[in-house]
Amino acid sequence: MSDEIKGLLKDAESRMQGALQSLTADLSGIRTGRASPALVERLQVDYYGVPTPLQNLATISAPEPRTLTIKPFDAASVKDIEKAIQSSDLGINPNSDGKVIHLNLPPLTEERRRDLVKHMHRRLEEARIAVRNVRRDQMNDIREYEKEKLITEDDLKRGEDDLQKLTDKFVEEIASLGQNKEKEIMEV
Repeated sequence: MSDEIKGLLKDAESRMQGALQSLTADLSGIRTGRASPALVERLQVDYYGVPTPLQNLATISAPEPRTLTIKPFDAASVKDIEKAIQSSDLGINPNSDGKVIHLNLPPLTEERRRDLVKHMHRRLEEARIAVRNVRRDQMNDIREYEKEKLITEDDLKRGEDDLQKLTDKFVEEIASLGQNKEKEIMEV
C-alpha cells in the first residue's frame, strides 16, 4: 500500500477517534441514577461576561450517591453558577449557603429516563454521521489520488476497503457505548 493511502488512513483514524472521544465526554454528562461530577463540569457559566466551564470555576464532588457539592474558588461566582444550573436542562434546583452549592438529584422517573435515552440516541447518531463524513472525505481524497495517477487502481480498492473496515470498527464502538449507557440510564 502506498504512503499516501497510509497517511489518509492514519488521518481518518485520528479524526474518527476524536468523534468517539467527543461522544464519550457527552455521554458522561448524561445523568444516570447516581451523582457524577461529569454531570455538571462542562456546564457553561457566565463568569464576568465570559462563558466558562464550571470545572474551571469550582471543585465538584459527589459526597453521597444522589448529591453533588460545588465549592467555587471565588465566592462571588456562586450566584452565576446557580443561574447556570437553573437555566440548564438538568432539571435540578441548587441549594446554596453562600459558599457551597448542593445539588440533590431526585430519582429519575420512567418518562425522564426515556427522554434521556432519546437524547443519547440523537447524540449517537451525530457521532455516526461524523465518522461517516470522515470516511466520505477520505474516500474522495483516495479517488482523487487515483485520478492524478499517484496510486494504482489496486491501491484504490485496497484503500477503500481498509477505510470501510476502519469506519465499521468505529461505528461498532459507538453502538457499544450507546448500549452500555442505555443500560446505565434505564437501571433503577
